[in-house]
Amino acid sequence: MTEHKSNFPEFYITAPQPCPYLPGRLERKLFTHLTRDKPGFLVDNLLKGGFRRSQNIAYMPYCDACSACVPVRILVGEFEPRRSLKRIARANLDLVATRMPPAPSSEQYALFRDYIEARHADGGMAEMSVLDYSLMVEDSVVETFVTEYRLKPDKETGETPLIAVALCDRLSDGISMVYSFYDPDVPARSLGTYMILDHVDYARAQGYPFVYLGYWIEGSRKMRYKDRFQPQERLTSKGWVRS
Repeated sequence: MTEHKSNFPEFYITAPQPCPYLPGRLERKLFTHLTRDKPGFLVDNLLKGGFRRSQNIAYMPYCDACSACVPVRILVGEFEPRRSLKRIARANLDLVATRMPPAPSSEQYALFRDYIEARHADGGMAEMSVLDYSLMVEDSVVETFVTEYRLKPDKETGETPLIAVALCDRLSDGISMVYSFYDPDVPARSLGTYMILDHVDYARAQGYPFVYLGYWIEGSRKMRYKDRFQPQERLTSKGWVRS
């Protein structure tokens, strides 16, 4: 009985703080620590059931009088990109995607810093050091992988610049996209959208039915891009419901 209790997750609630997505609101999170003594199926079910992972912490919104954050996942088998998404895929045909174990590199960190400073300089990740970044990539009790996107070799120099990176988890029924970043100086490529398209293709090739995108947030312009990936399901009080 004692061992069973030690393997069961203990949950905590954070103190209220300003919401980074909806001005004027406060956010709280319900979270638990993910450790290797926790049963794998339990961790898997948490991540499939609306929790997100940050290193070895699983969390979900637990806000007073607000339910704007809704977990979403793409239905891989039915997904057909619209014309605009096909254009983005064509615009990035010169990229090569490589899946690899979650090992950080100085090249990744340099790209990460460029992205954060250009897009989220006032956010919570702005102060992340090399060590913080390494922990974000490596510190995981689930099967995690990194996808690097590089330009095809330059004909003269042979160089293959790193242009985007995605950190993802493999769940029992899909791919969960944890965090991604990219070169902010090439907005025409729509690299954030392209990486989602690439992971939908990868999930389909691997036989997974879902790609988990984290939270869609009603009223947040930052999260509107997730509406482009249809059909999708959203997690409600009645379970996963097709939107």
